[in-house]
Amino acid sequence: MTKTAIIIGSTGLTGSHLLKILLNSEIYDKVISFVRQNTKISHPKLTQYVVDFDDTDSYKEYVEGNDMFCCLGTTIKKAGSQEAFEKVDLTYPLQFARVAATNGTKQFSIISSIGANAESDNFYLRTKGKCEEELRKLPFQSISIFRPSLLEGNRKEFRLGEKLAKYVMTLLSVFFIGKLRKYRPIKAKKVAEAMYKIARQNTVGFHVYQSDEIAELAK
Repeated sequence: MTKTAIIIGSTGLTGSHLLKILLNSEIYDKVISFVRQNTKISHPKLTQYVVDFDDTDSYKEYVEGNDMFCCLGTTIKKAGSQEAFEKVDLTYPLQFARVAATNGTKQFSIISSIGANAESDNFYLRTKGKCEEELRKLPFQSISIFRPSLLEGNRKEFRLGEKLAKYVMTLLSVFFIGKLRKYRPIKAKKVAEAMYKIARQNTVGFHVYQSDEIAELAK
């Protein structure tokens, strides 16, 4: 039985890898991607909808599929404010998830962050944690939360802070052993591979995968 995959955030670092995997997959005969601007990506399996993410009425009738993948994410600096960041990392994922659940989608997978916690003093981690908590309330067959550490890969935009953090963490990664393994940087492509692998397993319930578990899944 072939299935339909839905993806948001397909133009980002991890999402672009995941889109390629889904399009080359034998288990999905259709891939639906929601974007804010035309990407000009063409593939026989791909249906792309350019929609207004702020208006659920612009896309709710098109969110029809078996498995949904959310790779949306930004930084406060890029977004311009905490409010704008929250919209991308909390509001949009939840709006799409609620529509997908209502329309009968079975599996929902999302990229969160290591350290995500709704009670955190850190705004970024608190926002990610809030998203996880709200998703848990939705009636999907399964919800898979992926919490990667620092993502490695070639981004379209230059992020100085991230480059410096990557350099430092790469130097220190040899010391990240045992329980600290989850703090090792991880390639974005590996996260995409892990998301696809879990979707194929057709799991049931709410699952959280830490960065070291993601790396193992992608092997």
